[in-house]
Amino acid sequence: MASPSLDFRAFLDALRADNDLVEIDAEVDPDNEVGAVCRKVTETREKAVLFKNVRGAHDGLIQVLGAPGGLRKEGPYEYGRIALHFGLPTTSSAADIIKKALSVDLKKPLPPVIVESGPCKENILTGDQIDLTKIPVPLLHGEDGGRYIQTYGMHILQTPDKSWTNWSIARAMVLDKNRLTGLVAPTQHIGMIHGKWKERNENTPWALAFGAPPSAIAVSGMPIPDYVDENGYVGALAGGPVPLVKCESNDLYVPATSEIILEGYISKNEFADEGPMGEMYGMLFPGKKGRCPVFHVTTITHRNNSILPVAVAGRAPEETHTIYGFLASAAIVQVCQEANLPIKTAWVPHQPHAMWAGLQVDTAALREQKWTREAFCKAVGDVVWKSHAAVAISRLILVGEDIDVFNFDDLLWAYTTRCRPGQDDYLSEDVPGFYLMPFMSHGPGDPFKGGKVVSDALFTAQYEHDKFKFTEAGFRGGYTQEVRDLVNKNWSTKYGFN
Repeated sequence: MASPSLDFRAFLDALRADNDLVEIDAEVDPDNEVGAVCRKVTETREKAVLFKNVRGAHDGLIQVLGAPGGLRKEGPYEYGRIALHFGLPTTSSAADIIKKALSVDLKKPLPPVIVESGPCKENILTGDQIDLTKIPVPLLHGEDGGRYIQTYGMHILQTPDKSWTNWSIARAMVLDKNRLTGLVAPTQHIGMIHGKWKERNENTPWALAFGAPPSAIAVSGMPIPDYVDENGYVGALAGGPVPLVKCESNDLYVPATSEIILEGYISKNEFADEGPMGEMYGMLFPGKKGRCPVFHVTTITHRNNSILPVAVAGRAPEETHTIYGFLASAAIVQVCQEANLPIKTAWVPHQPHAMWAGLQVDTAALREQKWTREAFCKAVGDVVWKSHAAVAISRLILVGEDIDVFNFDDLLWAYTTRCRPGQDDYLSEDVPGFYLMPFMSHGPGDPFKGGKVVSDALFTAQYEHDKFKFTEAGFRGGYTQEVRDLVNKNWSTKYGFN
């Protein structure tokens, strides 16, 4: 039996078995209806939704899966859908998932295996057979500037010398029968590789895989270091090599079990208007367009009854916050510990739209290493902001061991009560910034530089000695274990609470 982390349809079967999938047989309208259902599913933490009868679908193209990486209702299965991406039980906690991500050694990848063919080759379309406008790609938000086919797929590019193959996620919308346009930021891996081909005055060979192995989609959104191939990391994470098959029209290799593959190239000199789009920060700016490179589609291969997974970006929590949050958390821990900084763990919560990261500090090691407040915050900022780990994060919050960084209420309590605005904030403007953040793209500063801060929620005494104590004025910290056990025991029987 295929692993849900390595096979998209096995992932769907796992959702069915776990009663976490609603399948809609009634016809649905790709204009707004699909997007609206997906947004409500996301915001109410409902089951993932498979639209099996999208108006306009033909020739086995396409069904639509919504909320593939959404959160479930709060409880022990909250992260179940995401855990399946990582090959973990659906009862896994956030800490379990980050531990799994941290268990992968980037220096010990498990390379993919090349196969002759695979399910993604069941149908092959070329020439006049290609017409993206006949695929019922949903209009995900009412005021989107186009139909965004690429929200949960995986771009595949390779440097001209074949030394680096990159899998990444960046949005793209349909322009016409055989062209897309989308974000190819120079500071991101897709843009770095495209730049190398442009230096040669050549188009960039490109492929886009939908319904790829869930672990591959997760890692594609992870800020792993430059020049590291995601395909080997995915194999190590999933515990098995990813089967790859060669494209029909270029020399790239794509996951063999993918639902849909678009093949072609990114133009070296052709641009088109792109946007606006409702993004991960919960805003859409009508009329806001950018000029983005054009992707030419020369071949489409797809499975029978192929399925297009979509992430309808917007207010948290949706896939951009959940999947990215886990992998950014692991990446931050890795770069901090490699720099010998006393960081125990980190967590990027979805509530602030994955723009904050809580870093739990080993305060005993902090004192042993004789850090001052200013030097420590500067060191953390230098390491994290200048790496690729936190490209889309604007604030790091440093907390002590009494704070559970995986509990957002805990993190917010520490930030609001222990971090003095101004004095305990250490700004960084001379570092790469993330232009999609609304305060970057629509604020007074440079949209591509700065906008980062380390907020110190450690008390001064925690840097100096281990005798600083305080009592948490709450149920958890303000009573003995004996009293808490008594209250918990009598909660429903004696007191009558549910």
